[in-house]
Amino acid sequence: MLDLLLPIKIKVILGTTRQRRFGDKPAHWIADEARALPEVEAELLDLRDYALPFFDEPMSPMWGNGSYTNEAVQRWADRIADADGFVMVAPEYNHGYPGVLKNAFDTIYPEWIRKPVGFVSYGSMGGARAIEQLRQVAIEMQMWPIRSAIHIPPDVYRAVMSEPVPANPDLFRPLKEGRVNHVERFFKELLWAAHALKRARSVD
Repeated sequence: MLDLLLPIKIKVILGTTRQRRFGDKPAHWIADEARALPEVEAELLDLRDYALPFFDEPMSPMWGNGSYTNEAVQRWADRIADADGFVMVAPEYNHGYPGVLKNAFDTIYPEWIRKPVGFVSYGSMGGARAIEQLRQVAIEMQMWPIRSAIHIPPDVYRAVMSEPVPANPDLFRPLKEGRVNHVERFFKELLWAAHALKRARSVD
């Protein structure tokens, strides 16, 4: 059964569109980490490439059938639909996460449900408050937010900040060293949930 459900498709979503953003660097790095895993297909989705309108539809996508009138929204939905799991890379702005990422959640619905999601964040407190809020949104979307997250610490942030894109992956090595390999634990949880939920969706 498991072989029939491979590969696992992971979509890495870069959840900020601001100018001179830092997010490109951890997004490319974590996408490459996912691509290095066996039986995983990873794709990086940049919200800059999807000109999503602010959600203003008269009916919630919860009650739709996955068909959208706006071309950009439909293109976004099509990219999300075949995912088995997600990694969302988002900064913390003012104790929260970017509005463009919330809008990316809100514009579609059935494409998200019964799929796991993990978060990579940076900023004040390593993005901890942004991630806590994102977990609440994910639960409402019937997603499965995993317990582990990757918080970019200040020393790594400063080391990577002036790097080109993609950044030298060795600069992220502190996240793999020490008492806990945070990257290994993160993907272990994400892929366990992705396999389990993919099997469940196949018989639902």
